[in-house]
Amino acid sequence: MNKLQLLALAGGLALAAPAFAQQGTKADPAMLAKIKDEGMNRSKVMETAFYLTDVCGPRLANSAGLARANEWTQKQFTTWGLSKATIEPWGTFGRGWDIEKSYVAMTAPYYHTLIGAPKAWTPSTNGPLKKQVIVVKATTEAELDKYKGQLRDKVVLLDVANPPKPSFEADARRYTAEELQKMADFKPESPAATPDAAEMEKRMAQRRTMMALRTKMSDMILSEGAAAILSTRGGSDGTFFTSNGAPYAADAKPVLPELEMAPEDQLRLIRLAEAGIPVEIELETRTRFQTQDLKGYNVVAEIPGTDKKLKSEVVMLGAHIDSWHAATGATDNAAGCAVMMEAVRILKAAGVQPRRTIRVALWGEEEQGLFGSRGYVKNHFADPATMKLLPEHEKLAAYFNLDNGAGKIRGIYAQGNEAAAPIFREWLQPFAELGATTVTLRNTGGTDHLSFDAVGLPGFQFIQDPLDYGTRTHHTNMDTYERLPADDMKQASVVVASFVYQAAMRDAKLPRKTLPAAKPEQRM
Repeated sequence: MNKLQLLALAGGLALAAPAFAQQGTKADPAMLAKIKDEGMNRSKVMETAFYLTDVCGPRLANSAGLARANEWTQKQFTTWGLSKATIEPWGTFGRGWDIEKSYVAMTAPYYHTLIGAPKAWTPSTNGPLKKQVIVVKATTEAELDKYKGQLRDKVVLLDVANPPKPSFEADARRYTAEELQKMADFKPESPAATPDAAEMEKRMAQRRTMMALRTKMSDMILSEGAAAILSTRGGSDGTFFTSNGAPYAADAKPVLPELEMAPEDQLRLIRLAEAGIPVEIELETRTRFQTQDLKGYNVVAEIPGTDKKLKSEVVMLGAHIDSWHAATGATDNAAGCAVMMEAVRILKAAGVQPRRTIRVALWGEEEQGLFGSRGYVKNHFADPATMKLLPEHEKLAAYFNLDNGAGKIRGIYAQGNEAAAPIFREWLQPFAELGATTVTLRNTGGTDHLSFDAVGLPGFQFIQDPLDYGTRTHHTNMDTYERLPADDMKQASVVVASFVYQAAMRDAKLPRKTLPAAKPEQRM
């Protein structure tokens, strides 16, 4: 980029300069232009995503794939010139688990391959099996009793709770202007906030009841001497959702081999069996448990601060690097990791000399309960169970997170932090043409910014276009590289790099909410 081009880009950002002055920042519009130019015209984000997905593979908690990704990202940060690139243990997690072989097919009344994969942390079949099937349908403990004495040496087919139905809606979508405006208009005291919490608790209660019944069912099927289980959590068009079929704890009790299936395949097997037509299944799974190292790890690296007074303070950005195992975890959450890695690469390539230290973190074991970020926060900042603050608590200026798929950034959730909201509105002004305009006081749940918020630190998640995250990729066998739109990933990288840069340059740390009370039930 020549000097005239740089000045032209800077002119497009000049409207933000008075706001920077009002906030006491030293952010330079010309540097913001360089960040935008680097991220949009010399991006490495898709190359990074390729290595995280296709090369490293699935990255289940404490698996060989996650170890590969941790090692690769540590080396990549060092190659880009970041300092203190470290694979840092956060605490004890549990057993690792990997798939070495998986095969399932129907062999009678005719041969047909089936779509499925072992549920995480389930054992091997100890060689190929060829067995008759039996359908088990039960919504209460009493209904389980009628299957006693019928399951020995059978492959058990569990019912499909949510059969796929024809849909005339697109899988993928972007937020409309109306939806974004509704987010921007949100008020924390609005009555609309209460039903959301009540509905969430209702769903959690229903889930606890369902899980308790499922545990009793699994125990009964095991005790009855069944050979294996086929199940499904839903999906459509060959897509199935995946999860764990056994605990990851080192002392977890035994379970049967279990495969999670595409619902269409599961339903065909059930229809045939219920019609009295003998159904035979051939399957083999070979899974491997890793028990030598039960720790969980995060990958962290830094761009050191340069201001004598502020370099001990830290601006953090992060995303979780672990995934589920039925695909390569592209949108959940290689996308977030690739964007955060690209953001720090952009800052290095643009020659940023941040006043505060910038620290990037790739969290492990998020899928099992935000464990990587919670462990890091507990080790470095505070334990939410006691709220005894560590010295580093005072030094964190902000934390920014990305974990809602691969859609472009449309704004940011201010997490009820009313003092931070106007700062974010100013920071977004230069990116209106890229579609990032919205600041909402709403919270969004289920990801790693909550670990920081839980101890009173300013942690934030960006608003992203949903695309097909909720309908096709989130925790499914279709979460692959093909689901990552390059233009969205580039845009997100630029917005994140800009936010991190501005947080690292302003005179004051971002405002904080009132320190929360201790919550002993959150102790890890």
